[in-house]
Amino acid sequence: MTRLLRTALIQQRCGNDKGANLERSCAMIRRAAADGAALVVLQELHAGPYFCQVEDPALFDMAEPIPGAASRAIAGLAGELGVVVVASLFERRAPGLYHNTAVVFEKDGSTAGIYRKMHIPDDPGFYEKFYFTPGDLGFNPIKTSVGTLGVLVCWDQWYPEAARMMALAGADLLIYPTAIGWDPADGTAEQERQRDAWITVQRGHAVANGLPLLAVNRVGFEPSPLHPETGIRFWGSSFAAGPQGELLAEASRDDEEILLVDLDLARSETVRRIWPFLRDRRIDAYGDMVKRYRD
Repeated sequence: MTRLLRTALIQQRCGNDKGANLERSCAMIRRAAADGAALVVLQELHAGPYFCQVEDPALFDMAEPIPGAASRAIAGLAGELGVVVVASLFERRAPGLYHNTAVVFEKDGSTAGIYRKMHIPDDPGFYEKFYFTPGDLGFNPIKTSVGTLGVLVCWDQWYPEAARMMALAGADLLIYPTAIGWDPADGTAEQERQRDAWITVQRGHAVANGLPLLAVNRVGFEPSPLHPETGIRFWGSSFAAGPQGELLAEASRDDEEILLVDLDLARSETVRRIWPFLRDRRIDAYGDMVKRYRD
């Protein structure tokens, strides 16, 4: 048996005009729905530029509550088109308390659930710890009319524990809205190593958990607000992998794109029967996993 789900990965460029970014996201959602997509996934922080290149208290003004203007726009569109949408927003939860939050909208426009990014980086050009409080909702997949979605966000994608927790909680697929790219000062070889590692680790999550996976990345160059001659070149390359890690589709490194992929959600059952990794886990011997390091 098969259980096909047409998905759309929305890879877009973003500028400083929030309204224009959101309008572009909505236009691409409409096109994806017209092409038969039942699940549409947007990239990380799709309504604005990647502002975490600098630490600036004024940039907290970009956040909004949920529900807010951006989430209401996406919710209305999901209801109008009858599609499930995964959006990624800068959430203002309370004064001085902000999250990097993924919101899943059901096809009737209601909110199916939210996930707050758990792993928060702090690296040159990615100063997210200044802006985002780590999530407090745990690793809980979100039930929707198209399946149970294991939604994680960007930096989470490097952690096999996060993917495993979603799988153990019954996720039908893993989803990663993402904003990752190169420092243009890095050499070509280093850039290729970084991109290859990003793809490889996520394909490994698909294999280890016997689940399909969607990774949706932004694209284009975004200059640093303080030093416009520097910035991040987001490498696009949004992709879908099957439950054996097989690449099903991959987007451009340089261009906006709607990547349509038909996933067979029933195939995970077949793969897990021949590769029963969940059966063979030594849960009796994993106690030290909750330690920071074994001295």
